[in-house]
Amino acid sequence: MARILITSALPYINGIKHLGNLAGSMLPADVYARFQRARGHETLYICATDEHGTPAELAAAAAGQDVQTYCAEQHVLQYEVGVKFGLSWDWFGRSSSPQNHRLTQHFAQVLEERGLIEERVDQMVYSIDDKRFLPDRYIEGTCPHCGFEKARGDQCDNCGNLLDPTDLINPYSVISGSRNLEVRDTRHLYLLQTKMADRIRAWVDSHTDWPLLAKSIAYKHLDEGLIDRGITRDLSWGVPVTQGEFPRPGFEDKVFYVWFDAPIEYIAATQEWAESQPDRDWKSWWRTDEGADDVRYVQFMGKDNVAFHTVSFPATILGSEEPWKSVDMLKAFNWLNWYGGKFSTSNKRGVFMDAALEILPPDLWRWYLTSNAPESSDTAFTWEQFASAVNRDLADVLGNFVNRILKFTESKFDGVIPEGGAPGPLEEKLFADVSARLADLAEQMDAIEVRKSAQALRALWVVGNEYLQEAAPWTAIKTDRDRAAVIVRTALNLAALYARISAPFIPFAAEKIAEAFSQAYPGAWPTTDAAAELSTLPVGLSVRAPEVLFKKIEDEQIAEWTERFGGAE
Repeated sequence: MARILITSALPYINGIKHLGNLAGSMLPADVYARFQRARGHETLYICATDEHGTPAELAAAAAGQDVQTYCAEQHVLQYEVGVKFGLSWDWFGRSSSPQNHRLTQHFAQVLEERGLIEERVDQMVYSIDDKRFLPDRYIEGTCPHCGFEKARGDQCDNCGNLLDPTDLINPYSVISGSRNLEVRDTRHLYLLQTKMADRIRAWVDSHTDWPLLAKSIAYKHLDEGLIDRGITRDLSWGVPVTQGEFPRPGFEDKVFYVWFDAPIEYIAATQEWAESQPDRDWKSWWRTDEGADDVRYVQFMGKDNVAFHTVSFPATILGSEEPWKSVDMLKAFNWLNWYGGKFSTSNKRGVFMDAALEILPPDLWRWYLTSNAPESSDTAFTWEQFASAVNRDLADVLGNFVNRILKFTESKFDGVIPEGGAPGPLEEKLFADVSARLADLAEQMDAIEVRKSAQALRALWVVGNEYLQEAAPWTAIKTDRDRAAVIVRTALNLAALYARISAPFIPFAAEKIAEAFSQAYPGAWPTTDAAAELSTLPVGLSVRAPEVLFKKIEDEQIAEWTERFGGAE
């Protein structure tokens, strides 16, 4: 039994996340976690809300709340909507936790002892009208590299270059729009990433199995030359610099930069998980001197997070010289766009998780977002494609098969798995086909090829419909009841098998299918011996057709949603 640690990029605290956030990190991580649990592996899926920084302060002010109250409420909301979407976190923590405070200060202290922290008099942008220093993401301007006019102070979303706010041309405050800015001196701590460049490159080189997207982003930053990164900010909300084991005179009014403390929360959240119950040990997941050397660690994130997880966080982990577990597989995703433009939390652009659940069940969204996962390139959401995926794949293929065979069993065999007959050539062909396709599905799932996994799963659903159509039990029963019994028995076993292999993608529908056969849910992942797998249900077992698993999406609904949420622009 393997031990698998899974983390997905931390959703920021300022509001319910949109479908793009879900598609690029949390959902594929959940699919992978469910798959590994079904295979019997010890699996720990960790996530948390990312709560520090100016966006949280501003969102709290807009809501008329103090920032602690705001973050506490938003954490609950994000947790609840995630659970409704079927996200099976083992723990959903908070970057504002005491555990993360302690660990962040610990890493700062250790890095300083290793000669990787340096105090500098820095020049930072101060907004005279806002009466505050502006954090990186609250300054926008023209990118000096590509000319993009809405580059942020930490990164250009157009060309991907990491920036400092003072690099921007014609900068302005995102808070007020004011250009009444000036550069002032302020003291900050820097993580000397330049000293770690060779070691980080060697570490990236060692991960030959990473997806091309993740490696290309990592090498882009390494080839351009790493820069030393400021890890403190002039803010009040965050991990204080001067508390704990890192006393720093003169830094009493400063906090650590959110991008320094947020990835450390992966470790801290595991501590939170361990401390929530007796007899749990977080160190065996994160310390190689405590047993974590046998853990396979897999991270999921959108491409905009890759630079920080392939440069900055590794600089922290490796630079500490302590025996911390580092990532084995970094699964990066491109963006799910909204009709050619970006989803945006701040601009309320696109469908958000809570609104999505108001109009349709979670499995429909889960299936679309995984079968159209933005792996090799950005993917554009459209209502028409969404409806097509739901209607063609879920309703016409899986739902149709399960409904047909169970209804037929109810009407012709009193809702009981029939005895009689023996498998013939059609069944032998089915066994061979299902065995091959189960092997392909497991291979794609293990490789974290999300789209290909969904395609392999759909192909298995199609096999059932093709078998039922060719075997035609409704014809066989007129002349040969034993032959009809074989077909029905085989198809019912196939439907029960579908519940197990579909559960990572569409867990709610899979549970309904399992309930139709009084089967445990979630079931164990099947072997590739289809002949054995398709003869597990006992003869005489009562079965019952579930309510309609998937209702088709109609044109009128698309028109209504297009008007409500927007569409082609």
